[in-house]
Amino acid sequence: MIEMEKKYLTVPAAADYLGTSERFIRRLIAQRRIAFHRVGRHVRLAEVDLEAFAQAGRVEPITARRVRRGVA
Repeated sequence: MIEMEKKYLTVPAAADYLGTSERFIRRLIAQRRIAFHRVGRHVRLAEVDLEAFAQAGRVEPITARRVRRGVA
């Protein structure tokens, strides 16, 4: 089994990774909407947790087939 190496990011690096502001990342942390780790006073976010957060918000595109079936 291949194990993924965990990489931890700072808040500014996490904001760059998701293409958002630091303020948004800090709000996610304060609202406990994203997993994070405390290392002493510092906050770190695992890349795998950021990717999981982004994938959880994924919305599938509407296709012609889905529109015809009335699923959209």
